[in-house]
Amino acid sequence: MTSTATQLTRPVLFPHPLESSVDHSVPEPVGTQAFLAVCGHTHLFRGARIRIRGLAAPGAFVAAPRAVDLVLRFADDVVADAELRPEGPAGTELVVAAYTTAAGTPLDGRSWTVRAVERKGDEVELAVAGPSRTDRDPAASPV
Repeated sequence: MTSTATQLTRPVLFPHPLESSVDHSVPEPVGTQAFLAVCGHTHLFRGARIRIRGLAAPGAFVAAPRAVDLVLRFADDVVADAELRPEGPAGTELVVAAYTTAAGTPLDGRSWTVRAVERKGDEVELAVAGPSRTDRDPAASPV
């Protein structure tokens, strides 16, 4: 489960702050639907927020989160595979595969505890509490 900017395979359109739409290519897991998740930073940290787009019923998702595959796009347009696991050992967890920032900084895969899951219009926002205490190698289990 690795994700780098060089593994881009399928074009996906999503809003960009400066343009109406930008054609980006992102990997998509075979046999499952991955939802676009956007982070306004180049990496995750305590307090970071992530917006999940494209969920059919965001209100129902907030009321009863379920495991979903994500394509996590960071502010530098780098993408990483991720999975939201609502019943992880430490509560709701976001498991992110290893990736390299656009500046060339390699970041290891990591599990993050999610502090809050809230509806924001037609999107779902995740608030990151910090690294999971049960942080394990995400490559050991498929994301």
